[in-house]
Amino acid sequence: MIGRHRGAGRAAKARGLASRSLALARWARPRRFELAIGHGSNDVTVAAAALRIPAATMFDYEWATVQHNVNCRLARTVVVPDAIPPERLYRYGARGKVRSYEGLKEEYYLADFEPSSAVLDELGLDPREPIAVVRTPPAVSLYHRFENQLFASVLERLRGTQAVVLPRVESQRDELLRGGGLIVPERAIDAQSLIAHADLVISAGGTMNREAVALGTPVWTTFEGRLGAVDERLIADGRMRRLHSADQIDLQKRERGPAERIRRDPAVLAELLLAAGEAVQSA
Repeated sequence: MIGRHRGAGRAAKARGLASRSLALARWARPRRFELAIGHGSNDVTVAAAALRIPAATMFDYEWATVQHNVNCRLARTVVVPDAIPPERLYRYGARGKVRSYEGLKEEYYLADFEPSSAVLDELGLDPREPIAVVRTPPAVSLYHRFENQLFASVLERLRGTQAVVLPRVESQRDELLRGGGLIVPERAIDAQSLIAHADLVISAGGTMNREAVALGTPVWTTFEGRLGAVDERLIADGRMRRLHSADQIDLQKRERGPAERIRRDPAVLAELLLAAGEAVQSA
């Protein structure tokens, strides 16, 4: 791992970007890479620009303005879900660079995934009783600047049940433990298997919600920022629901019929990303 997180403010994020990009460039220079690929990583595109190597960037939320103004201008290829209209990205400098793929990226990288039940034993969960998985808000993200009161009420609603809460930072973990009545893992766990075995997922973020969709688990979003095109489509298609009140939560065992997962070929994404390097070679 190169670098570290420097904090939540704009100034701290700028210092972190500069220090991590410089460290990454120093590490990469003697290795003579020919292509840089990142998912929403400014560090990768800035380091690639410093080394004068082509870069491809991916993301699936189009309103992270600060991040995309860096990535889209520096990258040669911008790979996004087809739910995002390309014209929404033009203001970031992505005109002529956008390459779209069908569906969700999670449907590609989870294509061959099969869940393990070991995580249930690890957390002491009874599979006969309802299980909820909760992901805390991205409190340190620039596109999520405010306290999420809805999320706080969700925690109160689920307290005392088999609710596993996955914090993003240590301060969130400490706060959750002080409240009690929730299961907060002490270390990293097999979250994807946990999601697959859960009866309900509630998250204020994006990736875990989309993993739940890809794995066929009912999911609610508590995100209070501006919805992106991917979430808009999932909600319109009934594959995800938007939570407005904790009273909407009804934690029960879900019916488990034959799995109807959408599994997509990861090679499709790889080809889109590698096209950045191929464009340079053909020039």
